Amino acid sequence: MLLDTASLYFRAYFGVPDSVRAPDGTPVNAVRGLLEFIDRLVKDHRPDLLVACMDADWRPQWRVDLIPSYKAHRVAEERETGPDEEEVPDTLSPQVPVIEAVLDAVGIARVGVAGYEADDVIGTFTARTEGPVDIVTGDRDLYQLVDDARGVRVLYPLKGVGTLQLTDEAWLRERYGVDGKGYAELAMLRGDPSDGLPGVPGIGEKTAAKLLAQFGDLAGIMAAVDDPKAKLTPSQRKRLDESRPYVEVAPKVVLVAGDVPLPDVNTAVPRTPRDPAALDALAARWGLGGSLERLLTTLGH
Repeated sequence: MLLDTASLYFRAYFGVPDSVRAPDGTPVNAVRGLLEFIDRLVKDHRPDLLVACMDADWRPQWRVDLIPSYKAHRVAEERETGPDEEEVPDTLSPQVPVIEAVLDAVGIARVGVAGYEADDVIGTFTARTEGPVDIVTGDRDLYQLVDDARGVRVLYPLKGVGTLQLTDEAWLRERYGVDGKGYAELAMLRGDPSDGLPGVPGIGEKTAAKLLAQFGDLAGIMAAVDDPKAKLTPSQRKRLDESRPYVEVAPKVVLVAGDVPLPDVNTAVPRTPRDPAALDALAARWGLGGSLERLLTTLGH
């Protein structure tokens, strides 16, 4: 089971009231909410291996170089060196180091790799694992990894993590008319405002799905632009032709990396805490109470 950790703690932050506080009054709603999410996920799905995947760089420069608008609207502050700062709610930022410390003390593998997003870490673990793999994320970008043959599916939280949409190829075909690989190409054509991806002007989700069904894949669609006999409307032909520079770079930005240099970590679900003393201190300092106790009980079973 691969967790898109930031996606989950953002959801926890907005789903749990910030009246949930540490003894000193600091909000810990994201910390406790995430622990409750992990508890429920482990209880319901019983993975053997579990990795909390992190964004060491939420907006890698190599993606920005290809498409400058990539996530540009989420930049709080540009930095000369290192990753730009992402816009994050004031009371969430201080909770992230606490989340990291608690996961480490519990012994849940936590992996982020410099220059890469959590999506890329998830993509690489997925590529290297025989399967089955459950990817837990509120980010539809990762639908591209869905692969029935290898048992790779996405668990997409609808209401907390108690109600998950189990995304497999059948679901993708019914909803979008494509499989996992096709979803990435659909996203490239349609664009994605939440990631600053422009897409091809005038081509929405339905048209993109129709073109992919008609011509097989993105390469087939672009080949059709050059074929006067291909059934494209004049405006589609013109827009696709004008979008060639974007279509050329989009795959490098949209497709998650499958070759991230992953550190050697123990990904087994921890039955007992890795560092009980540190965990006791964190639990007392941040008032983690029942959220942590329930998780530890579930992990121990």
